[in-house]
Amino acid sequence: MNSNEELELTILMPCLNEAETLETCIKKAKKSLEKNKIKGEVLIADNGSTDGSQEIARKNGARVIDVPRKGYGSALIEGTKAALGKYCIMGDADDSYDFSNIMPFVEKLREGYELVMGNRFKGGIEKGAMPWSHKYIGTPVISFIGRLFYHSKIGDFNCGMRGYNRQSILNLDLKCTGMEYASEMIVQANLNDLKIVEIPTTLKKDGRSRPPHLKSFSDGWRHLKFLLLYSPKWLFLIPGLILVLIGIIGNIIFLFDNIRLGNVVLGIHSRLYLGAMIVVGLQMIIFSLFAKVYAVNSGMHPKKEKTSKFLSKITLEKVLILGILLILIGLGLTIYAIVIWKSKSWGALNPIDVMPITIPAVYFIMIGIQVAFTSFIIGILNIEYKRKD
Repeated sequence: MNSNEELELTILMPCLNEAETLETCIKKAKKSLEKNKIKGEVLIADNGSTDGSQEIARKNGARVIDVPRKGYGSALIEGTKAALGKYCIMGDADDSYDFSNIMPFVEKLREGYELVMGNRFKGGIEKGAMPWSHKYIGTPVISFIGRLFYHSKIGDFNCGMRGYNRQSILNLDLKCTGMEYASEMIVQANLNDLKIVEIPTTLKKDGRSRPPHLKSFSDGWRHLKFLLLYSPKWLFLIPGLILVLIGIIGNIIFLFDNIRLGNVVLGIHSRLYLGAMIVVGLQMIIFSLFAKVYAVNSGMHPKKEKTSKFLSKITLEKVLILGILLILIGLGLTIYAIVIWKSKSWGALNPIDVMPITIPAVYFIMIGIQVAFTSFIIGILNIEYKRKD
């Protein structure tokens, strides 16, 4: 086969010691290509098998590439780069996915969809094919978070059988080397406005006698961690806004009187904690800003006009001025507290009288300093971006 020849379809299988099932998967895939008269290939991205999987693949007419860097994502990234097909259909080499039924994926790709996701919950999960913790907790939770954070419509984020336009996925420049690659593909496809559709697919019990490579807790955490890290809005901004809002509302209520909950009276010490909520919440909002600037400037998130306009308005000078104003308010309240102290001949003060002034004074100064230095961090992030350009 000419290495420069572009085929219509590459059926791509990541492989690590799949000698028991690999031949079956390759035969099903090749039969599908022949049956549907598709000009294509079967490509095995081998991740260091020691059980003879490479020889089995070549013997059955598949092309094999060696991927030295370990990981599910590594195998699929290198496999996609090496694929000769305009489209790729990826699936595990453990005989859990049905390579004899590829046409629903191919048809959607031919219609112009750039990512065609399988949904095992709609297509059917054979008894024993998926652990109950994955079926009822892990995958539904990850999929729900993915839909919430990224406005995705995908119902099965972890489905390992999916089709995609090879060049569209290469353009995303995916980086994750582990199992979280599956989530990264969907997230980046959504962020970059790729045309996505989901179709039913089936999952049956795999044909291996050994345990699967998947590690429930660690791989689940890697998925969740990725979804959080790529969403400054949900990781930092929204929790921060909630804390700030609670802190502000609580302090406003305390301006009129202490709060009584039955026999419990909430007073000045509660205001101390509410002020701390505002400070911590603001820190989280600032973190979200740092993360968003970095994500856009580094290419983690695509540059969109609305986001670029918003970030362009947050200049070093504007943020610095805001920080200085907050510090001045804090210093003003501090001076007022000193005046009260002087009126008491510099003697002992009743905390109930002075702390309603000193608490917000301290918090205004703290917040002002944070905001002022935030302006310089944003400036540094943008200088780095300009230097790279």
